Amino acid sequence: MTDLETRTAGRPSASGPSGALRRAAPALVGYAAVRALGLLALGLWSAARDKSAYTLLTARWDSLWYTRVAELGYGYEVRLPNGDVHSNLAFFPLLPWLERLGAAVSPLSYADAGFVVSLLASLAAAWGIFAVADHVYGPRAGVCAALLWAVLPVGIVQSMAYSESLFTALAAWSLYAVLTGRWVTAGTLAALAGLTRPVGLAVTAAVWVAVITAFVWSRSGDDPDGAPGARHLLGMLLAPLGAAGYVLWVGHRTGKGPLGYLDVQAGWRNGFDGGAAFARFVAGKFTSFPGALAGVGLVIGVALLVWLYVVCVRQRQPLPLLVYAGLVTVLALCASSYFGSKPRLLLPAFPLLFPLALGLARLRTARATVVVCAVAAASAAYGAFWLNGSGPP
Repeated sequence: MTDLETRTAGRPSASGPSGALRRAAPALVGYAAVRALGLLALGLWSAARDKSAYTLLTARWDSLWYTRVAELGYGYEVRLPNGDVHSNLAFFPLLPWLERLGAAVSPLSYADAGFVVSLLASLAAAWGIFAVADHVYGPRAGVCAALLWAVLPVGIVQSMAYSESLFTALAAWSLYAVLTGRWVTAGTLAALAGLTRPVGLAVTAAVWVAVITAFVWSRSGDDPDGAPGARHLLGMLLAPLGAAGYVLWVGHRTGKGPLGYLDVQAGWRNGFDGGAAFARFVAGKFTSFPGALAGVGLVIGVALLVWLYVVCVRQRQPLPLLVYAGLVTVLALCASSYFGSKPRLLLPAFPLLFPLALGLARLRTARATVVVCAVAAASAAYGAFWLNGSGPP
């Protein structure tokens, strides 16, 4: 066995759902406290500027597109003066479906339902992040990982009627199912993640890599669980169905075939160019003094992401986590448009936080608490400032 497998082997499992909840309770309570602080800061900051914090969370930017899909379905588009066409087909359907369901079974509006979904999904995501980190490194690191995800500078997005929290919850629990050998569950959750955001491809890739690795190990006789069976194959087949189904449906609806979704994204000036446009964007910051400071910050941020990923590799994270985090990071950084949205696009890449979580877990509890509280206060202030300014595109 590898060092990682040795660390995780023999770890006591929680006795059923209630035991798992008790084990995760510190992480969930801490996460909820951090998010409550962020919402309080947003409310106070917005009130001082005579704005509605709830509107900022539920009825601005992408939230409006999701609620419009929930209310009217697909087919709405905006034609800009420069010829660009912004179609709501760019937005994957699971969040609007849940908003429509929430509005159908309760007195909530579509926006209200989206907010409730995001709040519940953010807790599920925090629990999933804890479960993955706990499985690999132990409960203390799991708590730290969930808290670090909460205190990210753009953590306020986790409380918005956006799809980031829903996607992260599905991705985290799919990865946990992979790590614990629940292959059909992993494939089902991966399919749902694929109905949530285009980056669902990363979850599918993680499931496929895990199954292929299990097959290779079985051929070499190194897999203690024996050869992959029907459950492995079924999980592998289920994983891409969500994303593939929606993309093919968009192609059929637009009449442009399997690549029709790429044309929809092109209407938003969004695509994959290997990071060339982002590199030009960063380089352009160095043409003036105030912008140069932002350019330095962007370079440091990208370097930090690369360093964290290298540390993840050196710490021998399970291969599915490395594949997932790597693809999420590459897809976020190499998109050709909406540079201001890259920090929130990186929110689902939670395995990158595990090296920091391990470092935090090694501190004494009092010192770790001080660090988390200080970063949480800074994150809350930044989130309030951010949403009351330009906000996330």
